[in-house]
Amino acid sequence: MAPGVRYDAALADAARRLASIADSPRLEAELLLAHALGRDRSHLHAWPERTLCGDARTAFEDLIARRLRGTPLAYLTGEREFWSLRLHVAPGALIPRPETERLVEQALSRLPAGHPPCLADLGTGSGAIALALASERPDARIVATDRSETALEIARGNARRLNLPVEFRAGDWLDALPADARYDLIVSNPPYIAEGDPHLTRGDLPAEPPEALASGPDGLDAIRRIVADAPSRLRPGGWLLLEHGFDQGAAVRALLEDAGLVEVATLRDLENRERVSEARRPA
Repeated sequence: MAPGVRYDAALADAARRLASIADSPRLEAELLLAHALGRDRSHLHAWPERTLCGDARTAFEDLIARRLRGTPLAYLTGEREFWSLRLHVAPGALIPRPETERLVEQALSRLPAGHPPCLADLGTGSGAIALALASERPDARIVATDRSETALEIARGNARRLNLPVEFRAGDWLDALPADARYDLIVSNPPYIAEGDPHLTRGDLPAEPPEALASGPDGLDAIRRIVADAPSRLRPGGWLLLEHGFDQGAAVRALLEDAGLVEVATLRDLENRERVSEARRPA
């Protein structure tokens, strides 16, 4: 790219290069150029003839090179939108996915309306689920756990920026919570990919924390532990909601039923794949 190149020419060249790795290369090019300039994408559309040069040009070229080496777009821009919340993301925490909004949607439908609910988000990562729920139910008492201090630092920063009251605790799943605490709802998007699954070598996954992605030979180790421990931590009538892989619905339903939970069901995402399973502690 020659010095003094126009925005539109820089974007066309970057989109051509990104086409080998990106589903939406033009969009990614625009997001990276806007980030390098410290502007919104609307600036690029309004002023395509402006010249990209100096430090901004160098920064843009560096971002494109890092993206081509496999760094996820969200890690390069430092943010990802989830549930209309702009979240800071960084290596050390899973990048929030759109399909997880299905979990948030269902969790909101299961929260009691008659009193301020108490709920727990296990393996919170960037805090996406807990903060989305807090944004919709400001009366809720929400505690979120993660064993990664790096992830918790990211989540706490997001809570501060968004001014949303979530309590964060360090530890494994329910072990991080007070032993005598009981919840109206426990929700989790735990790791659920099988160790050795070839998907772990594709797309953004190699750059994300492996402990947030894979869980045992069949991907269900974390889910088994949560399902085993959750019933005794739910209030009578309380709900457990879990995100899982598209081919794990039957196995997760069996685990929920074996744990003595009732009203076991699996919901599908926008692509009609089994994505979220739920069950209730008997009243």
